[in-house]
Amino acid sequence: MPTKDTKKNLPPDSAPKPSLAQAVSLHLDGKFPEALAEINAAMEAGDQSQQIVAAKAQVEFEIGQYEDASKTYAKLLSMNPRYANANLNMAVCLERLGRWQEAVDFFEKAVQAEPDRVDARLGLGISLLHLDKSQAAAENFDRILSRDPNHATARFGRAVTYQLQRRYADAVPLYQALLASQHHAEECLVNLVNIGLVSKDYLMLADCSEKLLTLRPNSQTALDGLAACAFSSGDYAAAQRYAEKLAEYTPDNFDRWFNLGVACHKTGDLAGAVKAYQQATRLKPDAKMAYVNLGVVYLESGDLEKTRAAWEQALHVDPNQWDVQYQLAGVLDKLGVPDEAERIYVALLAHNPDHQDAWFRLGYMRLQRGDWHGAVEAFQACVQKREHWAEAQLNLGIAAWNNRELETATKAFEAVLGMNPKSLDALRGLASLAVEQSDFEHALEYQGRLIDSGERSAELFYNTGLLLQKSGKVDDAERLYREALNERSDFPEALLNLGHVLKDQGKQDEARDYWRLALEQKPEWAESYFGS
Repeated sequence: MPTKDTKKNLPPDSAPKPSLAQAVSLHLDGKFPEALAEINAAMEAGDQSQQIVAAKAQVEFEIGQYEDASKTYAKLLSMNPRYANANLNMAVCLERLGRWQEAVDFFEKAVQAEPDRVDARLGLGISLLHLDKSQAAAENFDRILSRDPNHATARFGRAVTYQLQRRYADAVPLYQALLASQHHAEECLVNLVNIGLVSKDYLMLADCSEKLLTLRPNSQTALDGLAACAFSSGDYAAAQRYAEKLAEYTPDNFDRWFNLGVACHKTGDLAGAVKAYQQATRLKPDAKMAYVNLGVVYLESGDLEKTRAAWEQALHVDPNQWDVQYQLAGVLDKLGVPDEAERIYVALLAHNPDHQDAWFRLGYMRLQRGDWHGAVEAFQACVQKREHWAEAQLNLGIAAWNNRELETATKAFEAVLGMNPKSLDALRGLASLAVEQSDFEHALEYQGRLIDSGERSAELFYNTGLLLQKSGKVDDAERLYREALNERSDFPEALLNLGHVLKDQGKQDEARDYWRLALEQKPEWAESYFGS
């Protein structure tokens, strides 16, 4: 009597041999891995027929072992280059593996064998799209659509070719028609959002982004679209919310941290902006605009040292950011390092001699440190470009006056007065220049205009009185000296000269009273007085 396990008691040479028939039986039962094992065993036992190789390729393909299947199909095609469906299945394997050019080669062979085979042309079109060969892809999609105008995948592929060719007016209606028929809904919405971002069609962008978010609540593409809409409409609070989600989803994405920095800055969340820009610079250390914007945030926060550090880093990345150079020079000046600031202005102007604001800042710094010649040079560069620049003309007048270029100073002050006849600074300058040059007539004119303009200073009244006294107009001089003393009662020069005017008018007693007051203020005048 045989035992229950009859198979185990059979002699080795009488056990059932692996066979294609057994593999087929297993395949019919849906036991694909077992079928593949049976096929492999049959091949190891010596069965190398086309049928067994084809079966192995087919099962590997069906269970998604595309790398193994591609090798098996290659073996099958070497045995029989015209084996039915082998080129097509080989192409599909390569497509799934992302080996697009190889996939194209095999899809083309399948199309040559059957020119109107839809799946072959579809696969060829898709693979060509991945190779950025949109026109060749379009020809295949058009071939399918000529026979079946409603083929959804071919229509989607054709829309993609239009999109790649930037023919958005052709792509959008195709995507929208597919959406209406509920084909490729998510893919269509993604592509419509991308078109909306590029074309800045914010109405379509908002609509498609919201629909996409309904289908996929965490869709980053939808959030990108909604963030762009929020930025466009100036709703920076919403932009910040979307940007925060995007940065949370992709913490290693530079662009999203940068955009979050912009949104936070716009909402006034300076701490949030600093954090976002800092993260952006960690992810991309050569991102000059992240450093530039970080510096702007620090500047608004009042931290000049950190502003300086951020902008210096931006310039380390790209030294040719001349606007940043200009802003940094201003910060350095405020930080009390004018030498460094001036060096930057000089370098900037060597690159761009037409930068008028830089010439002005350079001139002002030179004026402050008493470099009159350098200040004249800088302010002359300003007014050569912009003759009617009142502030530059005024500073040119001051610098030229101190540099003893009196004619240049006079012309500059007169230019200011031509732009603004009530300019007190220009009138003061012209009056002082006239006095220096003993042009008493013009000095009196300018000082009179100052007084008429409402200028009320002891010095002005005194200087005008002095001019009137020298011109022999003692009564007018008396009045102006008294005005000076009304403004400043302890003005010794005004007291002394008022006494002289009163003496000339025959008012000796009153004159002595004012001289006594003058001597109380300036006792050292006593010696020269008695010795005169």
